[in-house]
Amino acid sequence: MHTKTENIQDNSTAPSNFILLGLSNEPHLQSIFFSSFLGIYIIILSGNLAIILLTLADPTLHIPMYFFLRNLSFLEICYTSVTVPKMLDNLYSRNKSISFMCCALQTYFSVFLGGSECFLLATMAYDRYIAICKPLYYPVLMGEMTYRNSAVASWLSGIFMSFIITSMVFTLPFCGSNVINHFFCDVPPLLKLACGETFMTEIAVFVVAIIYVTLPFILILMSYSGIIVAILKISSSAGRKKTFSTCSSHLIVVTLFFGSSSITYLKPNSIYSPNTDKYLSLFYTLISPILNPVIYSLRNKEVKCAFMRIWERKPFH
Repeated sequence: MHTKTENIQDNSTAPSNFILLGLSNEPHLQSIFFSSFLGIYIIILSGNLAIILLTLADPTLHIPMYFFLRNLSFLEICYTSVTVPKMLDNLYSRNKSISFMCCALQTYFSVFLGGSECFLLATMAYDRYIAICKPLYYPVLMGEMTYRNSAVASWLSGIFMSFIITSMVFTLPFCGSNVINHFFCDVPPLLKLACGETFMTEIAVFVVAIIYVTLPFILILMSYSGIIVAILKISSSAGRKKTFSTCSSHLIVVTLFFGSSSITYLKPNSIYSPNTDKYLSLFYTLISPILNPVIYSLRNKEVKCAFMRIWERKPFH
């Protein structure tokens, strides 16, 4: 008679593939989702690429704020490209399988890019804090080497931790069902499929979430606390409005991204709700990336002026 542990060991061979349930199994809804998400993905790619090209083309935008914005736009393109193409393929072909290796790679890059975005958004908040609260020291505190190194550090911040988390998750024994109730290979639904002892992995995921979500969010709160104090000291309402407009776009992006990701990764695994979480994941995988170019272009006077200057220089034959 085999013990429970022996049964787990016997049945815990790594599956050759997983099945991604996606958002819905209804055929008519899948067609609607495919058309909608394809349109959103095209807007994300074209909108963020336009931000990158525009901020590179206009010399007046060659300042740290728009250097960070270029990095954010490129990161959004990479981040959505990790999850959306496979989701579109699953919706179009109705083949919902993903290989074990592709699933591991998708998890690694989603954690890596998500963590990098958290720190990049914190760096952008600090940049706005220095520009508004310490304008005289801005050229010194945010010199070229400083802001370039800050961007590099943000990009590199997620590499090591993402490797650890992905290794811990995909070396767990998977027995029984290989069906992931999600539209991409995310850590929480994968942990639900694992059998055996997952406590240490859950603790590691929670610690990484604290580092990559809570710590940058605290830095952002500190930066914006200083910004709000500085804005309140401005005597004229027009001056307060103008100063706040330079960081309001960033604040909207931060609220959407951190609000949805913190609920997903910081709540206890015992109250994990797959249907709620996968719809909530749409906010940081699709909604935030598509709003990034819209918010920064429509609410930013410098970006709109730069676009008009480039448009007027365009030769028409």
